[in-house]
Amino acid sequence: MATLTATPDRVGLPGLLRHRAVGKLVLLAVAAAVLVPLADAHWASGSWPQALTVDLSKPLTGVSDWIIDNRDSHPLFLYFFGYISNAVVLSVRAVYLVLLAAGWAGVTAAAGLLAWRVAGVRLALGTAAALLACGLLGMWVPTMQTLALMVVAVLVSVVLGVLLGLAAGLSDRTFRALRPVLDTMQVLPAFAYLLPVVLVFGIGVPAAVLATVVYAAPPMARLTALGLRGADHEVLEAVESLGTTARQRLFTARLPLARRELLLGLNQTIMMALSMAVIASVIGAGGLGDRVYQALASVDVGAALAAGLPIVLLAVVLDRVTGAAGEGLRLGGRAGWAYAAAAAVAVAVAARLAGGLDWPGSWTVQIAEPVNRAVDWMTAHLYSGVPYVGGTADWAGHFTTWILDPLRAGLQWLPWWSVLLVVAALAWLIGTWRTALTAVLAMAATGVLGVWKPSLDTLSQVLAAVAVTLVLGVATGIAAARSDRFERLLRPVLDVFQTMPQFVYLIPVVALFGVGRAPAAVAAVVYALPAVVRITTQGLRQVDPAALESARSLGASSVQQLRQVQLPLARPALLLAVNQGVVLVLAVVIIGGLVGGGALGYDVVFGLAQGDLATGLVAGAAIVCLGLMLDRVTQPTERRAQKGA
Repeated sequence: MATLTATPDRVGLPGLLRHRAVGKLVLLAVAAAVLVPLADAHWASGSWPQALTVDLSKPLTGVSDWIIDNRDSHPLFLYFFGYISNAVVLSVRAVYLVLLAAGWAGVTAAAGLLAWRVAGVRLALGTAAALLACGLLGMWVPTMQTLALMVVAVLVSVVLGVLLGLAAGLSDRTFRALRPVLDTMQVLPAFAYLLPVVLVFGIGVPAAVLATVVYAAPPMARLTALGLRGADHEVLEAVESLGTTARQRLFTARLPLARRELLLGLNQTIMMALSMAVIASVIGAGGLGDRVYQALASVDVGAALAAGLPIVLLAVVLDRVTGAAGEGLRLGGRAGWAYAAAAAVAVAVAARLAGGLDWPGSWTVQIAEPVNRAVDWMTAHLYSGVPYVGGTADWAGHFTTWILDPLRAGLQWLPWWSVLLVVAALAWLIGTWRTALTAVLAMAATGVLGVWKPSLDTLSQVLAAVAVTLVLGVATGIAAARSDRFERLLRPVLDVFQTMPQFVYLIPVVALFGVGRAPAAVAAVVYALPAVVRITTQGLRQVDPAALESARSLGASSVQQLRQVQLPLARPALLLAVNQGVVLVLAVVIIGGLVGGGALGYDVVFGLAQGDLATGLVAGAAIVCLGLMLDRVTQPTERRAQKGA
């Protein structure tokens, strides 16, 4: 005992200084002592120097004008982009005609039988029920339009993602080169790249499909690369010892070992493609998204929900089926697939002979009117005047006054160089000097682009929304990880919130909380919360049972097990939850610009509405920079682990 108590005394201050984090803090303090007086002397005002700003409006406007002038005559558009556009239109039309030819009975039977062969009877019945519900809501034809577009977009996204993932998974150099590209594609708000896509392809299905591909392909590429790079080295060495070629090792070892990651990538690609259904409707995607967008333009929440629910049902079904496939495929033999295909064809032919291709008009249920009545009741009774707790408008006002306004004022009051120093300190403390340099350059780029103050405004909203999301998400995830019953009850709720198009719940949020930055933050929390809850729950559940058993054998209470074993061991998952929370909150920043969020979100929406490429792209690029900076601050450990793998 005497030796144990004497050890800290012998370590003393020199040992403390040798600690990695403390040593970094000392170096940062020394650097700040030298740099802060110099920066204050040269830039005493604290605002971003005009001399360090680059005006991109003229060159971007020139590019936009050139595209518009040459879109119908230049060979690049006629013989390259034109062929791509035609191929997309023909593919979507072919899938749509096949779905219409099969009829509602044939499509339902085919989807149910496919789910049965892959995931079992229970999910097959759920798949059939979901498609029938789309018809009951009066949305069968729009559902088929959306499904045709999503089939083509998902197939292209999967092929592109797998090819990029293979390149990144098999080559360290390619992995390092592709990472910033994938980061940009995933963080760049959809509205920001809708404008250049529309400029090149015009409004219509090709622009919608290609915008969806850009948004949905990165998860497939990331997870494919992760699966290939994380393959068991002992298995690979054993296969290599048998004298196999690189191609044989890829198809017999690497890809089978990465099957779970590949299916998870497919799952995430489908989810992200469906989440684009409404946003893509802005540029002519049609289908369910167009119905939602039109309903929200007239503030008809009931009609928006009636069109949004089929999107949710499709997303939930596809999530369940691909998730079950990830747990273990039930493919069976060729005979089973042949029988299933024959049964689907028989049902489609029978329906066609009976003249029942179209969904019967009498088999519909109108939900718009009761939903609108419920929204009106909530607005009348919860918006203000609630005894003791106040109304939702009061909560929004307090959140704005006590959190959003002080946070924005504090960030904008700080000198620009002090913000960069804080970013460097945070990034370097948990990462490397490369991490800190990337974060600082990304943050500084917002000033160079001339949007320093709007970027800090957006950053304040993101930080506030992420903080609320993490508090609620981690607490809920802990509860779900500790109770199987609660997790089962919570899962369908998370499915609905995660797959519901952002536009659908934006109107109830505005009805309850008014217009301003607080409703934008609430919408971001609702959108990002399910992912944080899921990742936290999964991370805590995957903690080594032996470690928990060891802690229990030492007499640790459940709270001690959580604090001292589960949370430390689940640290990578918790960091990933933070990262995903930031990315998803940033995705809703643009939507928040439609309801008074202002800042960069409003600039992106304004640029798309007015065809102003400079304003929209500059604001979108600034959001990407904010996302890159926050990513580097929250995920350095994971990146080092991937590099080591």
